[in-house]
Amino acid sequence: MRVFRIAYDGRPYYGFQRQPDVPTVEDAILDACRALGVCESNAVPTGYAAAGRTDAGVSALAQTVAFECPDWCTPRALNSELPGTVRAWAAADVPDDFHARHQPNRREYVYDLYAPVESFDDERAAEAFDTLRGEHDFHNLTPDDYNTVRTIDGDLTRDGDFLLVRVEAGGFARELVRRLVSLLQVVGSGSAPMSKVADVLGAEHLKGPDGVPPARPTPLVLTAVEYPGVEFDVDPDAAESAVEVFTERALADRIGWRVGTRIRDGIDGAE
Repeated sequence: MRVFRIAYDGRPYYGFQRQPDVPTVEDAILDACRALGVCESNAVPTGYAAAGRTDAGVSALAQTVAFECPDWCTPRALNSELPGTVRAWAAADVPDDFHARHQPNRREYVYDLYAPVESFDDERAAEAFDTLRGEHDFHNLTPDDYNTVRTIDGDLTRDGDFLLVRVEAGGFARELVRRLVSLLQVVGSGSAPMSKVADVLGAEHLKGPDGVPPARPTPLVLTAVEYPGVEFDVDPDAAESAVEVFTERALADRIGWRVGTRIRDGIDGAE
């Protein structure tokens, strides 16, 4: 059994998990396996499992998939059949009973929250995040109806106009990180009182305008998935390919940002 680190830009995809008639990251990975002959057409590799199921638009640095494959099936070999938005970059050999989804002891997400210092109070956000740390029933921060008790940790870091929200846990309920970020945003911006955090952690189910919607998905990245005793070997050629791909995409986004703001500022100035 071999386990692979997979990085991807989630914006072109309807999430990680396979869905009918729409492109997903998992489809791209399985199509690559079939093209390489790791499994038959319309099948999945023996022992296949993934660490998690990121939502539509969410990206990853360290998504992790495992399956049985020949020794020649390296990250570089996978990349030969993967689209440029999905790159394998490291791998490790693991026991046959390894399960990518059930065995991580730590997962980490980072969200780049646009929160200009002129309109956002970092201290209020930090106070709210301190309250959310530890073990709680997060039933008001997920659409899940069960298994909503989680233990989370992390930190907030100011980076110019962005607040980097890093959240870690053994596992996450659906949309938990995005709804947590949304809660920090309304408290930090002053749109909601600090008491909103206690309400969210309370036993009462908050609905409608009292609930917490998920923040938009595109600033969210799955940055770490860790397994006890598993050491990944970086494939130098595959890693170099991934760096080149994501550097080009970052540059394109930076240019798009400059063009968009120039047009916006020009319209604002004409009014």
